[in-house]
Amino acid sequence: MSDPLSMFIWGYIYAVTIAIIAITIYGMATRPHLTKKLILLSILSDTGNLIAVFIGMRHGLVKPPVFPGVSFTEPVEANTTQLQDFAEQAVDPIPQVLVVTAIVIGLAVLVFLGYVLILLYQKYGTLDTRLLEEKIREERGEEK
Repeated sequence: MSDPLSMFIWGYIYAVTIAIIAITIYGMATRPHLTKKLILLSILSDTGNLIAVFIGMRHGLVKPPVFPGVSFTEPVEANTTQLQDFAEQAVDPIPQVLVVTAIVIGLAVLVFLGYVLILLYQKYGTLDTRLLEEKIREERGEEK
């Protein structure tokens, strides 16, 4: 990680990730169409998962969190130095597990919100928040 090209590439990746987060939050705040908001929410969720993977990653190390020489039929006895070396080289599995869980939960939330959008469109005929507000007020008999 000490060479300048690697530092530039990782800095670029982090900057692009932060820019994507800023753009999606801006888009969610400014776009009136609910389908666009749902797409931006999906992008924001995926970017958050990417950040969690970055947190658990160790630069220059790509070894999976499996101890070398493990056999499921015979017990393996490892000494302390082997375990310490393995712990220093292996990627942290906790963020990976959290990302898999977040992906499943995010998918369930997106499917639910998609269904709610379908119901809104069937009832009111639009997904534009400005028009939805007008139609809901008309339905309740309220004035602006």
